Amino acid sequence: MTKVIAFANQKGGVGKTTTAINIGASLAAIKKRVLLIDLDPQGNAGTGLGFVRASHKQSVYGVIMGMASAADNILSTAVPGLHIMPSSQALSGAEVDLLDMDNREYRLRDALASVRDHYDYILLDCPPALGYLTLNALTTADAVIIPLQCEFFALEGIQHLVNTISEVQTKWNPKLEILGVLLTMYDKRYGLTRAVDEDVRNTFGDRVFKTVVPRNVRVSEAPSHGKPALFYDFNSSGAQAYLRVATEVVQKTEGDLTNG
Repeated sequence: MTKVIAFANQKGGVGKTTTAINIGASLAAIKKRVLLIDLDPQGNAGTGLGFVRASHKQSVYGVIMGMASAADNILSTAVPGLHIMPSSQALSGAEVDLLDMDNREYRLRDALASVRDHYDYILLDCPPALGYLTLNALTTADAVIIPLQCEFFALEGIQHLVNTISEVQTKWNPKLEILGVLLTMYDKRYGLTRAVDEDVRNTFGDRVFKTVVPRNVRVSEAPSHGKPALFYDFNSSGAQAYLRVATEVVQKTEGDLTNG
């Protein structure tokens, strides 16, 4: 069974796209078939995997709008087993375009039906906003991973997202669950980091990933070279952390699938 996971946080700069890319690459490295879908108009997931937007016509925009098939808008990456459905400039107008469309909450879910079974994991990189693109991701997904930077307003912002997820569960997608909260850019030298870690674990319990992703220069450098951290510097602390997170993802999802 395919597991669809959305990476969401309405706050920017928390490592959401970096996390989606690196978990995707790590899952592919352990022989999973992975499709990463870039729902952010900024298109950073594609850039981080070495794609220049002007160099290809494929885009998730046409798929959501019903103008093109999902299969025709998937690109192979340099990472074996990892494919991407990239963003495009046109996606910046999708929020307005979706307003008047029928079934606007389920456009992505319905469009992916024809390719869903081709993958073990479909990863949805959401924009840093709770609009129709993120709503489409949440109605499509089985689960959400919430990347969270260890900073002062972290828990305040995450509560808004949790409320949104609860609303989506009630109105559109009752099977949606929070797979985990992932602490990113973690620096144990700072008391604030440790305090946020403690608060998040007290609030979310075992839904917080055991692994934390450290603040790591090699992870920050990797996107400028069009590579996931795993392929830029396999031995870096960041790359190794994402490998451990991917292992946790597999453990969590296989457990879910085993239980029904």
